[in-house]
Amino acid sequence: WDRLKKVLAGGEDKQRVFYLALAPSLYGAVSANIAVAGLKSPGARIVLEKPIGSDLESARAINDAVGAVFEEEAIFRIDHYLGKETVQNLLALRFGNSLFEPLWRRGSVDHVQITVAEELGVGGRVEFYDRIGALRDMVQNHLLQLVCLTAIEAPSSLDQEAVRDEKIKVLRALHPIEGDGVRTRTVRGQYAAGAIHGTPVPGYLEELGGKSSRTETFVAIKAEIENWRWSNVPFYLRTGKRLKTKHSEIVIQFQDVPHSIFPEQEYNVKPNRLTIKLQPDEGVKLFVMAKEPGPGGFDLRPVSLDLSFEETFGIRYPDAYERLLMEVLRGNPALFMRRDEVEAAWEWVDTIIAGWE
Repeated sequence: WDRLKKVLAGGEDKQRVFYLALAPSLYGAVSANIAVAGLKSPGARIVLEKPIGSDLESARAINDAVGAVFEEEAIFRIDHYLGKETVQNLLALRFGNSLFEPLWRRGSVDHVQITVAEELGVGGRVEFYDRIGALRDMVQNHLLQLVCLTAIEAPSSLDQEAVRDEKIKVLRALHPIEGDGVRTRTVRGQYAAGAIHGTPVPGYLEELGGKSSRTETFVAIKAEIENWRWSNVPFYLRTGKRLKTKHSEIVIQFQDVPHSIFPEQEYNVKPNRLTIKLQPDEGVKLFVMAKEPGPGGFDLRPVSLDLSFEETFGIRYPDAYERLLMEVLRGNPALFMRRDEVEAAWEWVDTIIAGWE
């Protein structure tokens, strides 16, 4: 701390940001030492990597400890998924187009799928990961934030608090998964040895050095939002490591047509689907039914209307962290999680963890 104080001496007039990519258990102590060392200059900000704690109790303790040094508006709880161009385009897609908004609800949407799949294993993070698992590492933050942006009502504006006020309403409307619901609405798994693109890869327990562990590297959840817009529309959340391909996407699956006038094509008529691709190629696809060209029949097949952001706009998009760190410097917390969001997410996840145990 003395060395850091010397390095920063004389720069009190510059914007000062402390980025904590550490074990969450250290966040409170580091914040306290920043204050003790006199490093908190006027307007200083702090960035916290996820996960914020390992359950609701530890999250509250961290928020209290960091909040004792930094004001809430100076605390930036970073989730790099919120910096992805496509994620932000969810707001533009929904609230900038009258086409989708009337259909974005029960009665038109059959279900929603949110998938974050990774090819990589845990690797060098295995000791840390074994204390966390996929539910805490990915669902409590990344996937629930995607649920929020997919399901929110229209905010009054793009003001930072207006958007975050709507997100917290979604988190509080999530139906608790507890008791027998944990057995019927959740799945967890752990990858074994296998091959990725023909290359042999070790299993999780091998990476852990042969120790015994029940830490999940895959989780799937059937979530439900109890409000007027989404009642009885399941949200299927999936994430895992060592899966077939690396991809992240949100799929809005619309309902079947109520009556088909194509009896010969009964099994070819597929419901419409809107796929929002987050990685590796950002874009939007709308699948619709169309007649195949040619005489002598009326054959239907699904075709996609594609929007590739890179092809359409012809620019390299900034990395998600690049965008978010710029927002930290600008002092705009709209793309960051507020304290009540973090704690509401943990409250929902904790019942699943308790059910597994």
